[in-house]
Amino acid sequence: MYTDNELTIRPVKTSDLNRLWELIYKEEQPEWKKWDAPYYPHTAMTLEDFLPTGASLVDSKDFWVIEVHNEIRGIVSYYWEHEPSKWLEMGIVFHEPTSWGKGLGTRAMKLWIDHLFSTMPLIRVGYTTWSGNDRMIRVGEKLGMTLEARIRKVRLYNGEYYDSIRMGLLREEWEKIK
Repeated sequence: MYTDNELTIRPVKTSDLNRLWELIYKEEQPEWKKWDAPYYPHTAMTLEDFLPTGASLVDSKDFWVIEVHNEIRGIVSYYWEHEPSKWLEMGIVFHEPTSWGKGLGTRAMKLWIDHLFSTMPLIRVGYTTWSGNDRMIRVGEKLGMTLEARIRKVRLYNGEYYDSIRMGLLREEWEKIK
């Protein structure tokens, strides 16, 4: 668990599953999905269908909850792009618009990056977003990340093409910033 004032990131507990379902899978077209890779489909599911899958998130190393004032508001995660070379990609979602635009994402990602670098022998952390998600690009800039790739016009959303954006940060850059 890592904390910055009222914001905490921590592993998922069994008691969190209902709230995670409510935030992620209760609605067919939730507002957050317009920003989190909206070019990929999202499918709602019942709580009963989610619980068996959700159980695998409990105490997971790669999927944690973000709490603000002790209420789950979102998640941080990572996946291996290529584990043998330690190429890890991370992500974050705040599921409710009331959490957006307050600097919470930057603070949560800072905690997550600290956790990843302190618990794994990583050289680099990064994430991929799209040019329509200005807030996510700003988070990377505030954290000192480098725009490593811009793949032009490869994300089609609502009839318009957007760029795929890759942001990254090396361990030595993070240590200088800290």
